[in-house]
Amino acid sequence: MHTALCSDIERAIARLRQLSQFDIQHQWHSCSEDLGVEQGAGENSVGENSSDHWAAQEGWEGWAIAPLNDRHHIAWPRGQRVLWLKQTIQVPPDLGGFSLEGLTLRLALTWWAEDAQIFVDGDHVHTGDLYDCFCRILLREQVTPGEVITVAIRLVSPGHDDGALVRSHCLYENPDQSLDPVPEPGFVADELAVLSRYLTAIDPDHLPTLHEAIQHIDWNALPDRSDFNARLKTLRDTLEPFSSLIKQRTIHLLGHAHLDLAWLWPIPETWDAAQRTFESVLNLQKDFPDLIFTHSTPALYAWLETHRPDLFAAIQTQVQNGTWEVGAGLWVEPELNLVSGESIIRQVLYGQRYTREKFGRISRIAWLPDSFGFCWQLPQILALGGIAYFATQKLRWNDSNPFPHDWFEWRSPDGTPIHSLTLPPIGSDIDPIKMADYACTWETNTGHLDCLWLPGAGDHGGGPTRDMLTVAQRWGRSPFFPTLHFSTAETLLDHLTTSTSPSPHLPLTPSPHQPHPPTAPHPPPPPP
Repeated sequence: MHTALCSDIERAIARLRQLSQFDIQHQWHSCSEDLGVEQGAGENSVGENSSDHWAAQEGWEGWAIAPLNDRHHIAWPRGQRVLWLKQTIQVPPDLGGFSLEGLTLRLALTWWAEDAQIFVDGDHVHTGDLYDCFCRILLREQVTPGEVITVAIRLVSPGHDDGALVRSHCLYENPDQSLDPVPEPGFVADELAVLSRYLTAIDPDHLPTLHEAIQHIDWNALPDRSDFNARLKTLRDTLEPFSSLIKQRTIHLLGHAHLDLAWLWPIPETWDAAQRTFESVLNLQKDFPDLIFTHSTPALYAWLETHRPDLFAAIQTQVQNGTWEVGAGLWVEPELNLVSGESIIRQVLYGQRYTREKFGRISRIAWLPDSFGFCWQLPQILALGGIAYFATQKLRWNDSNPFPHDWFEWRSPDGTPIHSLTLPPIGSDIDPIKMADYACTWETNTGHLDCLWLPGAGDHGGGPTRDMLTVAQRWGRSPFFPTLHFSTAETLLDHLTTSTSPSPHLPLTPSPHQPHPPTAPHPPPPPP
């Protein structure tokens, strides 16, 4: 019965979402020639009139429509090959009878490309890459039906993989991001989807209540937008009793930007990416004072201390304020499966010494989201370095034997335990559906009502964006979404630990047949 109910609910949600969201993936004209920006995008020059300039850009309408593969992607070959995509978006008077007059229009894009350059009406508006691979571009603060917007995208495929434009959607939203008296239909659809997922996971007996409420949506109220919005408000009021069930759950947000020191780019580019990322976070914290950000890698902090002492001092201030978490523990995020024990020990030694000297305390977290392997002595080495927690998302990278644990105790051969967390996906957006799916799975696997989410582009730096934080604020106000709260990873891990096992500040008893690990010696001075 629940399967049939869920199918009905999903169909109604999809119909509601289509009233303010439109997929434009099938409308892109494509050109595989490496055109110049002026020719491909029609980039405006200083003093040029946009409409006159665009009138002079002829020929692209004759480009073939880009085909979609079976994943609904626009794909093209690997090898740093260029693909231009271009289309005009004409604002319709309505979607499915729901008037769009006066709504804000954003374009949501996701790509897999080494380089992405996006142009709107000839103006360059966004730059992305392999891991800064999604955005929501503001096209109009308030739309007028019939107006035309031209969008061009220049994409470069990765050298090692085929490229893809993964999705492109037009999103019409309330211009002030308000939820009162009612959000736009797409937002309400996402609220219902979140509620459906939670009820399915934790209280399926109440799915019939949600199903019945959705069945009472009066679609005949369209095209009267005011009348239909009033019906949506009644629907949300009817479902309000479910709010307390959802709000007692918390998703802890922690801004993040994973940065490989040198992967598909030279080392100097790493320094540039680190500067841009950290400056972006510090600027965002001025407007979003609740934003807490984490970054490990003392090697990067040491470089900043030498070459950008002003930026380093600003980070030190935020660390003291509690809004910047140094989840270090190791000098870099190293290989931990092939190298010697001596190498790993020095990673901990130098990382903890630097963190204590520059930030006033050692790190209690080994933040290793992207290391490719972990030797079985690692808990012992980390514990001897004063580390209480091990965190990674790399254990999810297994297509044959999925790792079964999200929150667990890992013991080394000598019996030394360490509390261990399988992190949520890094490089994530504020996506309410993905967040709800993750939180429900986490709760099912662990029994905990508190989980972690890491908003921010990563691997090549980037971090959280202004749009992510604005979207998070909006969803935090929704009665049908878990409580959203910025916190440090250490705060959450302490909470998880103390609610299920002895405090991490107390020694844990090793296995009876194993000796207790020795006390960590005072770190020796570094080599010259």
